[in-house]
Amino acid sequence: MLGHPEPLLSLTRFSLSTRLLRRAAFLGVLALAPVSGARAEPVRVYAAGSLVAALKDVIAATGLPAEAVAAPTFGPAGLLRQRLEGGETADLYLSADLAGPRRLAEVGKAKAVVPIARNKLCVLARADLGLSTDNLLDRLLKPDLRLATSTPGADPGGDYAQAVFGRAEAVHPGAKATLNTKALKLLGSPNTMVPMAGRSPSATVFLGNNADALLYYCSGQGGTMKEAPGLSLIQLPPNLSVPATYGMALLTDNPDAMQLALFLVSEKGQAILARHELGPISEP
Repeated sequence: MLGHPEPLLSLTRFSLSTRLLRRAAFLGVLALAPVSGARAEPVRVYAAGSLVAALKDVIAATGLPAEAVAAPTFGPAGLLRQRLEGGETADLYLSADLAGPRRLAEVGKAKAVVPIARNKLCVLARADLGLSTDNLLDRLLKPDLRLATSTPGADPGGDYAQAVFGRAEAVHPGAKATLNTKALKLLGSPNTMVPMAGRSPSATVFLGNNADALLYYCSGQGGTMKEAPGLSLIQLPPNLSVPATYGMALLTDNPDAMQLALFLVSEKGQAILARHELGPISEP
């Protein structure tokens, strides 16, 4: 029996109100921005590599002319943020975390920051290993299993992997150190594995026999499994699962960039992200 529901209701209302206030503040920035009758310079977007397919579909659906948006620059979000801090320019920055956009706001390079989508981490592994949600941690800890991750600091995927290792410690004392030691940081850095020509980095992990399992985002791995047959996708158990919140930073007053930003958080934009296995930032 729940007893008194008032505190739970208050918390739910507060959470919903907070999301609405954040969204309203972001929309307020767009509404107050200057609008010019002349076509602005093409929108420059720096975006996380896990957004490649989704962002291309979003841009195509905005209604903006093809020439209004330059070809996006994709890559590890941490490295892209460092480039922006170092003086490179863009109108929008889309990261696989909120820390990068918030950092740009802290140093005065972002006008607004808003969450845009959710993701989660899964393990992609050789099917013959027999990994499952129930046996996942025990199998990952085996000395002979080669586990790949992305690079912490350079790519939020690597930071999320570290958070998973932290959760593993609470389940199995000593697991964090073991996983940190064995993790092969193959993605997310210029100094790591070079993808095969015409192949995604995730597929290259397996096609090149670089690892037996990869801890990375769940979204988009159906494509990896088509590129590299013989793989299985394993959901993390609840006690290891780490939520991944994607964030957007508006960096300039470019009106076309603002239109793209607004479309991303609209119902239509969120529906497109959902088709690419990215969860909505707020539930209905």
